Amino acid sequence: MAKSNAAVAEKPVLMRDRGKFRNTLHQMRVNIGCYGMLAPFMILFTIFMIIPVIMSLPMGFTNFNMVQFPKFIGLSNFYTLFLNDDIFLTAVKNTLVFAIFTGPFSYVLSFFLAWLINEMHPALKTIFTFVFYAPSMTPSVYVIWQLLFSGDTYGYFNSVLLDLGFINAPVQWLTDTAYMFGVVIVVQLWISMGAGFLALRAGFQNIDKSMYEAGAIEGIKNRWQELFTITIPSMGPQLLFAAVLQISAAFTVGVVGQSLIGLPSTDYKVHTIMNHATDYGTIRYEMGYASAICFVLFAAMLLVNKFINWLLAKYLD
Repeated sequence: MAKSNAAVAEKPVLMRDRGKFRNTLHQMRVNIGCYGMLAPFMILFTIFMIIPVIMSLPMGFTNFNMVQFPKFIGLSNFYTLFLNDDIFLTAVKNTLVFAIFTGPFSYVLSFFLAWLINEMHPALKTIFTFVFYAPSMTPSVYVIWQLLFSGDTYGYFNSVLLDLGFINAPVQWLTDTAYMFGVVIVVQLWISMGAGFLALRAGFQNIDKSMYEAGAIEGIKNRWQELFTITIPSMGPQLLFAAVLQISAAFTVGVVGQSLIGLPSTDYKVHTIMNHATDYGTIRYEMGYASAICFVLFAAMLLVNKFINWLLAKYLD
């Protein structure tokens, strides 16, 4: 009798699941054109992003030098990583400092710049959006910064400071450990106005203007009140998308230091987890160890993304 009652109770659940499945298939058929347009990106994303991430976990348990067949060594790579690799611990500290400085600050900076640009004349909106977004698309930006921070008298910053009498000798911005960390942070902030910045700009454009009129009737008196009571709650998806991109950029920072200062940097001053993985993966060809490093980085990014999802959940309703 109990079994028959359980079977009867399961039937509505199964029918409900089948209904959801059929509805999903129907929606996919209706939007087949959209899926076709997404297909090229999703195929490339799967091949070059999803599959390598999935492969990095089992590969992290092996000794793999790109020539011989991978040899299973258990947790040895992870033991070495956390207990015997002092440079990795330095990389973790540097990555966290970069993430704290360039992640939240660059996210807030992107938001307020997008907000200020949204208040401008349409022609100025286009110009300033391009000005702030362009550095994220141009690899030559590193050449410009190397010229600005060059350690001789031809470096623009050194030249100006010498002419003004603030310094007596050229400053070695890119080799002196007292300055290189700050230089990398400044450049990272400058190039951080990427897709997240554009998402925030689009979010401001899509807010229903009638909400501001209703807010004025309800007693909202200035732009700051509008910002926190109407604008931010209306931009939940864009805020989350930009936050995820900024977190990914903050934790995978390393290209800037490698391009400006080299790999490894002086005394590993700006050495990050990504630099450590690049060192072992593309220079030493210890792919098993590099995969273990990447998996640890991926796990940390996943946890932070979960926290950000929880933090912004109230704006996604």
